[in-house]
Amino acid sequence: MPRTVHLFVYDTLADWEPGYAVAGINNPEHQTQPGRYRVRTVGRDRTPVTTAGGVTILPDMGVAELDPAESAMLIIPGGFAWDHGDVAGVGDVARAFMAAGVPVAAICGATSGLARAGLLDDVAHTSNAAEYLQATGYGGAAHYRDEPVVCDGNLITAPGTAPLEFAREIFRVLELYEPRVLDAWYALFKTGDASHFYALGAEAEQPA
Repeated sequence: MPRTVHLFVYDTLADWEPGYAVAGINNPEHQTQPGRYRVRTVGRDRTPVTTAGGVTILPDMGVAELDPAESAMLIIPGGFAWDHGDVAGVGDVARAFMAAGVPVAAICGATSGLARAGLLDDVAHTSNAAEYLQATGYGGAAHYRDEPVVCDGNLITAPGTAPLEFAREIFRVLELYEPRVLDAWYALFKTGDASHFYALGAEAEQPA
C-alpha cells in the first residue's frame, strides 16, 4: 500500500510551485522504490477549488479527515490567499504534523502562514524575502536564511522562485531517488542541458 503525501489545495494556489514535486512523486520512473508514494489533495473541505492558473481541483479530502499518522508529508503551496488571510487554520494542521514528526514542506506565501502560527520562530527557514516574513510580526527573524531552500528537521521552506529546489529537497527527505539520480535529475531541469537526460537514465540503471 503506497504511503500518502498530502498536498493542501485552495483557491489561488500557485500551480507551478508544487508542480515538480507532485509530478516526481507520482512518476515511478527512476524511483528507488516505484509506487512507494501517492499524492492526495486536501482542501478545507471537499468543495472544488480554482488555482491561480484557472485549473479546478476537487479535493480528495478535507482537513478534518487528515491524520498525520497516515501521512508521509504535507506539502503546502503558496498563493494569493495567504496575503489576504484566507487560509486560516492551516498553521494548526502544520503544527500537528510537526509535533507528530511528519515532514512539512511550505513554499512562498505558505511560509507566511507558518510564521503567523509561530512555527518558524525557532527553526532555520527561508521565504520570498526576509522583509516578507517580518511583516507578519513573527519572532524567527534571527533564523532566516537567504537561500533557495532550507530544511531544518522535519520542515522544508522555499521562496516561490525556487520550485525546483523545493522539489529536490522533498525528494531527498522522502528518499524518492538514489542521491546520484537526484543530482542528475536536478542538473537536467536546472540547466536544460540534454546530456543530463542521458546521465539520469544511466545513473538510474546503476545498482544501488
